[in-house]
Amino acid sequence: MAGILLTSAFLVLLVLGTPIAFTIGIISFLGIAMLETIPLITVFQKMFKGLDSFVLLAVPLFILAANLMNSGKISEKLVQFSVALVGHIRGGLAHANVVVSMFFAGLSGSSTADTAGIGKILIPHMEKEGYSKETAVAVTAASSTIGGIIPPSIVMVIYGSIASASIGGLFLAGVIPGILIGLSMMVIIYFFSVKRNYPKYERVKVLDILKMAIPIIPPLLTPLIIIIGILGGIVTPTEAAVLACVYAFILGKFVYKTLKWRDFPDILFDTLSLSSIALFALATASALGELMSYYKVSEFVSEFFTTSFSQPWIFMLAVILLFLIVGTFMDAIPAMILFVPVILPTAQLLGIHEIHLGLVVVTCLAIGLVTPPYGLCLLLAASIGKLSITRSTVAVIPYIIGILSVVLMIAFMPEVVFWLPKMLKPDWFGG
Repeated sequence: MAGILLTSAFLVLLVLGTPIAFTIGIISFLGIAMLETIPLITVFQKMFKGLDSFVLLAVPLFILAANLMNSGKISEKLVQFSVALVGHIRGGLAHANVVVSMFFAGLSGSSTADTAGIGKILIPHMEKEGYSKETAVAVTAASSTIGGIIPPSIVMVIYGSIASASIGGLFLAGVIPGILIGLSMMVIIYFFSVKRNYPKYERVKVLDILKMAIPIIPPLLTPLIIIIGILGGIVTPTEAAVLACVYAFILGKFVYKTLKWRDFPDILFDTLSLSSIALFALATASALGELMSYYKVSEFVSEFFTTSFSQPWIFMLAVILLFLIVGTFMDAIPAMILFVPVILPTAQLLGIHEIHLGLVVVTCLAIGLVTPPYGLCLLLAASIGKLSITRSTVAVIPYIIGILSVVLMIAFMPEVVFWLPKMLKPDWFGG
């Protein structure tokens, strides 16, 4: 009976539009309050315990590094360079939207930061150049999902903490899938651009492209510095995030000289706001995990996966389906907190590497960022473009299919995921 009441309350809160972190917290509090055997203080103990991890300090630090980069006007330089690279292709500005998201992913590690930062620049600009609102919003929202896949990725940091997986390995494994997702979107954009005769720019000379590349090389070195630092054992992921913040500050303040002291209160406030939302969701999900343990939900689901999916490929299909559904109404962080510990033992029994599983999970949850009702990137892009969610959803469907094709590729062709990590760090895989 209690389970039915809590499930009903959960659905009601979602329908009312309550933020998922608060929904999970309320359900955890109510559920444990209904149990006589568990003291109510357990909710707060589990929330604190869920955040008691050194590696999680990387989350606010990567967000701070991204905010410092944004305040340094680096986004605008990336847009100009991306247009110079691919603007000559039919639908050039839409292609540049994808390319700049791939670059920006290496700076921010956050899909929502990409949508907000790049969307404000490119959505109005695309409309002025004759692109439909639907195209501008859909391309911006869909390409932003790459932010959680190309390193450094905040979502991968969380997954690594939950699954005890190498964060450096996850970062390396995300490079190829992230690029493939970007290329798949560019193929779709080209098809629609030819059909609708979207504009293109004059081809920029190679020498001019090289001149434009010089100012943006320093920020684009950020992911390289982070990965080399982690792989070389010089820094931990958290220390790498600190390094990224210091590097971003030096670039904005002393190299580009666009970062002013008066900008720092807003930068810090925005960093605290974004990181508190992410970490509060993680904390409340930890409390809900305790409630689920009491009702043995985790054991039931784990047993179901173990007994029902004896073949790795069937298990992978089930994982994809699970996280596609969960991602439509839940943020990636609580979704991973609740479900990764449940499926991980079965994956290990079937010989599926935790890094391989992580890429599939993270990419599936990235799709959730552009699917209602949660769809945070889609909501942000639609808000910027002043387009209804219904029209935005219809417009983004082809790009979701493109991402899903890459999900299936990395699920059933694991070498796509392992090629780069094996080449650079073969000892992780016994090579």
